[in-house]
Amino acid sequence: MKKSPLSNPLLLSLALGVSLTACTTTHTTQTKSQATPKTGEFALQVLGLQNGHFQDKHLLSENYGFGCTGGNISPALAWTNAPVGTKSFVVTLYDKDAPTGLGWVHWVVANIPVNVSQLPEGVRADGQNLPQNALQTRTDFGVAGFGGACPPKDSTHRYEISVTALSVDKLPNITTDATPALVGYFTQKYALGQAKVTLVEGR
Repeated sequence: MKKSPLSNPLLLSLALGVSLTACTTTHTTQTKSQATPKTGEFALQVLGLQNGHFQDKHLLSENYGFGCTGGNISPALAWTNAPVGTKSFVVTLYDKDAPTGLGWVHWVVANIPVNVSQLPEGVRADGQNLPQNALQTRTDFGVAGFGGACPPKDSTHRYEISVTALSVDKLPNITTDATPALVGYFTQKYALGQAKVTLVEGR
């Protein structure tokens, strides 16, 4: 396998929080060089945060059975200064600290066209509000679409929200039923750079 220019796993997600008090938040941007972000570098913003944290409407809803009562609405994202040669983007949301030994992938959006630089709030599982030709693929909930944060009680998790710029306009062999690992492999293979925000949340 061709080694990716990225040092961290691409797959990332929102992860497992209801009460967002007493939490800290960090924001980082990662590019191919992994240098400290500077003016003009690839950068990602998570819009609509509340004091640096997800709002209740972004958290996992009760019907998932994890004990949270959020609205399960995906947050709005915007990115700037994609690397030269970018032809498409992949967005992922990943909980590094989910108690699975493998983390937890909460959202994957692939094949986002190069002329798109944002995702609106409330992208639906059926694809409503997605850019044309983009698609959501399967997450660790077993289905495609956004799944909100909901960590176990008395825990704090790191949620990596990433946008990766790719050198191809479409990932090969990717459908809505593709696994997070398959999307992650091809994303890293064709990656030109990555912008990332890490939120630390707990309940």
